[in-house]
Amino acid sequence: MIVEKLIAVIGSGQATPQDVKLAEAVGREIALSGVVLVCGGMGGVMEAACRGAVENGGMTIGILPGDNNKMANPYVRIPIVTGLGQARNVIVVKSARVVIAIGGSYGTLSEIGHALQSGIPVIGLHTWSPVKEEKIDDSIMKVTNPKDAVELAISLMESEIGEEK
Repeated sequence: MIVEKLIAVIGSGQATPQDVKLAEAVGREIALSGVVLVCGGMGGVMEAACRGAVENGGMTIGILPGDNNKMANPYVRIPIVTGLGQARNVIVVKSARVVIAIGGSYGTLSEIGHALQSGIPVIGLHTWSPVKEEKIDDSIMKVTNPKDAVELAISLMESEIGEEK
């Protein structure tokens, strides 16, 4: 079986309460849409998104930085152990067709950069706004709520899948 619909959710392991709430709602919307969620598998935004997905019947994959699958948050259903530390960020974003960034620190920023450099669309909720040559770079598609984030992600995936066939 090939999973065509996979959304990466990225964000800080030490998330703000607002970002946790957003992430849980994004996870819920992903699950209700029948899409698989992939993330870094740890705490904060990652755990909240996984919790929202699992509590609504969804599937979650955690790409872990360490050597032990017990590092995964309790809502990761498929832990993938890498032993790569932060280098696993590349695997997280390249595993998905679309990335939803929620809040985040520099690790999230690196994941955004890897995704954009690879041509993977990034949707942002309360996250970074890159500036290039003193102008806001609109490469991150900003949305204001979790439902819009997931609907846009699915729309982008469906148009990409349609182009491949």
